[in-house]
Amino acid sequence: MKPSVKIYTTPTCPYCQMAKNYLKKLGVEFEEVNVAEDREAAIEMIEKSGQMGVPVIDIDGQIIVGFDREAINRALGIKT
Repeated sequence: MKPSVKIYTTPTCPYCQMAKNYLKKLGVEFEEVNVAEDREAAIEMIEKSGQMGVPVIDIDGQIIVGFDREAINRALGIKT
């Protein structure tokens, strides 16, 4: 079963780009939400994570703040 993955980003965030590239490398499909343009999404991200910084990655309800390969792998069930 494919995981449900949503990543909250901004266009100028280098860590957002790294996280997106990593998910693509793993072959994981994701929904990207630009919180710089979508105020409602920004509020949703803050409510989920308690953070105002990006990236915030929601993998099947598990919230990962920042670009953290180990946390992403754990959330996806990937053994390293």
